[in-house]
Amino acid sequence: MDFKTRLSETFPGALEAADYLRLTTDALAPLGFTAENTIGCVGLCRDELCRPLADDVHDAWGEAFNFSSLGGMLLLGRTGFGAAHAHSPIFEGRERYVYYCMPHIGIGPGGEIGQCERPGREAPSKACGALAALCAEIDGGCLKFGRDPDDLEQSLLRERLLRVLEWGHTPDLLEVTHAARRAIQADLERAIELTVDTDRADYAAFTGIQIHGPGARTLVHAGPSWAAVGGERRAIEGLPMA
Repeated sequence: MDFKTRLSETFPGALEAADYLRLTTDALAPLGFTAENTIGCVGLCRDELCRPLADDVHDAWGEAFNFSSLGGMLLLGRTGFGAAHAHSPIFEGRERYVYYCMPHIGIGPGGEIGQCERPGREAPSKACGALAALCAEIDGGCLKFGRDPDDLEQSLLRERLLRVLEWGHTPDLLEVTHAARRAIQADLERAIELTVDTDRADYAAFTGIQIHGPGARTLVHAGPSWAAVGGERRAIEGLPMA
């Protein structure tokens, strides 16, 4: 199976990252979001392969606040979200925030889930490495519990995803990536609930899965996306989802 076939079977409707960003900005323009009046917020994995999508967000919205952590987990809490909001422009008495938050996964040229190419390395590499490490722990029956101060982000990632993964089942990387997407969306919604005052701020949220393909391709499989303007929440249409 080649990359194209695996992509269409596993992530139908996935878009090139630049096309995805264009659709999101086009969808938000009628709702009053512009690069001049909005702060972008990016929650991706720390992996350097995720940088092209972050750069697309920067190009669309200007300098963005960095939410990123291993696996794309949202670990910054109320203080981090509050800091991002405090950096927003204020236009006509309102602030506007747009969030892009998602995990990532590689697909190799032969359709291999979890594989990607990295400059300077001949052998295939893993993406997401942090999620693959969790898969290996589960598969090997050697789960580590507790918070390791020398590996804090991975400890928190493990703690968060073990709350949503099915006990007694050994998930593959694709399953864990989808679980991470759901956890990230839930954590984003919770943080918004705790920190956004919709009497004075509007926001939009985009979730999904970032995909790395051969030849440094970056794509996005869109997940649930929504906006709240004047306190009224609505789904954002026009993004192809499975």
